[in-house]
Amino acid sequence: MNRKFKIILLILSLSLTLSYMSNTYSRYVADTTGNLEVLFAKWQILVNGQDIEKETTSSIQLTPVIDANENVAAGKLAPSSKGHFDIVINPENVDVSFEYAIKLAVLNENMPDLMITQYSILDNDYVEGQTTLDINNITNNEIAGSLDYTQGKKYESFTVRVYFEWYDGTDGQMDDEADTAVVTSLSNENDSLDIKAEIQFKQKL
Repeated sequence: MNRKFKIILLILSLSLTLSYMSNTYSRYVADTTGNLEVLFAKWQILVNGQDIEKETTSSIQLTPVIDANENVAAGKLAPSSKGHFDIVINPENVDVSFEYAIKLAVLNENMPDLMITQYSILDNDYVEGQTTLDINNITNNEIAGSLDYTQGKKYESFTVRVYFEWYDGTDGQMDDEADTAVVTSLSNENDSLDIKAEIQFKQKL
């Protein structure tokens, strides 16, 4: 497609909303006489290094990476651009099996062709550029998973890498004129691309 506008650098501001489902799990009850000592299961999860235990919602800054292609330079956002951002989940201080769900949404209503497309799970052994990743398609803009607790073994942190794309196919909702209007309107560094990621954690029962 011919485009009559310059590719500009956008400062991407992605907000992450954390929905903490339960600060404490079900209480353990024992029918007995005398003294009873019980150790409650630990439940502390860090997301991108932030402790969310005492927060119902948190806003965490995420750093997007925009790839270069034959028409767009690295770090630039324009039609056909592709990129990703990482959500690092650290459940090392959790003593129960649990589930997580990440609901994603692009909040820029004037950019209907900007889409959340795929995701990968990166473990601690991942090496950028050297490790092959399993790429999964996202259904209904939601990523879900679960971890099963193993007695005597600690969880390790892992990264959910989320991929996005400014779709530029012939069946896209935006034509050249709409693409140009959006890029022209986002003409200063204070403008932002808003992608919301809402995460829910809960114990597996």
